[in-house]
This record gives sequence, C-alpha cells and structure tokens, in this order.
Amino acid sequence: RRKEFKMSIRNKYESELALVFNKLVKMCQATIAAIEQSVTALRMRDQALAKEVMANDREIDASERDIEQDCLKILLMEHPVAGDFREVSAALKMITDLERIADQAADISELSLQFGEERFIKEPEHILLMARLTIDMVKDGVQSYVNRDLAMAGDLNRRDDQVDELFETTKKDLVKMIRENPENADQALLFMMIAKYLERLGDHAVNICEWVQFYKTGMHKSERIL
Repeated sequence: RRKEFKMSIRNKYESELALVFNKLVKMCQATIAAIEQSVTALRMRDQALAKEVMANDREIDASERDIEQDCLKILLMEHPVAGDFREVSAALKMITDLERIADQAADISELSLQFGEERFIKEPEHILLMARLTIDMVKDGVQSYVNRDLAMAGDLNRRDDQVDELFETTKKDLVKMIRENPENADQALLFMMIAKYLERLGDHAVNICEWVQFYKTGMHKSERIL
C-alpha cells in the first residue's frame, strides 16, 4: 500500500507539473506574439495594433499569477524530489522574465503611439534589425524550454552580444542626429527608449535559457539584474 501511495503522489506531481508546463508554453506564445505585434505596430504606424498589445498585456500578467499559484501548490505537496524543485523554480523564474518581456512589448507599443502622424526622422533599420534578432532569441529560448534543449540554450550569449552592438550603433546614430538638428530630439529619444527595451529583451531571452540549463543540470550561471 505504501508503494501504491507513493505512486499516486508521483502521478499527482507529474500531472500538476504537466499542467504548469502547458500553461507556461501558452504564456510563451502570447509573449512572443506581443513582441512581434509591437514591432509591427511601430513599423506600420498601426495605432490600433499598438493599443491591442497594451490591452493584451493584462492577460499575460494574469497568466503569470495563475502559473505562480500552481507552482506554489506543487511546492506545498508532500515529498517532492530535487528535480521537481528545479523544474518549479525554473518555471517561477521564467514567468517573471516572460512577464517583463510582455511589459516591454507594451512599452514599445505605447512609445510608438507618441510618434503620432509625424514622419520618422529616419527609417529605423537598426531598431528593426535588433527586433528581428531579439524576437528570434526569445523564440529559441522558449523552444529550448519546450524541447529541454541545452545546445540551443547555449548559443544565445553570442547573439546577445550582437544585439548590444546594434544598440550602441543606434545610440551613436541618434545622438549624431540630435547634434545635427535639435528638432530631431523628441523622436530620437523615443527611438532610443525603444532600442533600450529591445536590448533588455535579449537579456531576458538569455535568462530564460539559463533557467533551462538550471532545470536540466542543477547549475545556474548567474541571474541578470535588469
């Protein structure tokens, strides 16, 4: 009977962990959609889409709270094994990064509204390139979690360096434009803030992969402070 009891507890753990995993994957998908839509809203000057991203952010916040409650419920169950603790801890950390990514997507959308009907002072090619890189990083970070793929997780630091370099290039270009014509300042500052949010998205993608590594190996390099 004791063996049957242990099996039933194990089955309950696995069932609860599977529920958390499925909810987290859905939250990942919603977060990726938010980033993509925020960049599209900026590029296409689509104010309705920008407002939609901002409205949908509340649903992602609710998902974070829901998953957090499920994780705490698992931790309060009897006799969890070390792997359970690692998986739940990784999930709790990941939902924090995902929620911040979604917040930054909403912030980018809010900033895109501030351009109004004015023409861009320049085409934001470096910002759009940053966006493509960071979106792919978040997608691969999520995929590394879904597939428990450490190899995929290990490549993101190099790509994050590319994003950082693009941010520095963008910043130099915008500072130069302000010096050449102070009337460019308002838009330049908006673009600078958007670029900074995208740079942070890359950091969050790296965080996600580091938590995948922690879940798989029990070792975590370091959590970035953002």
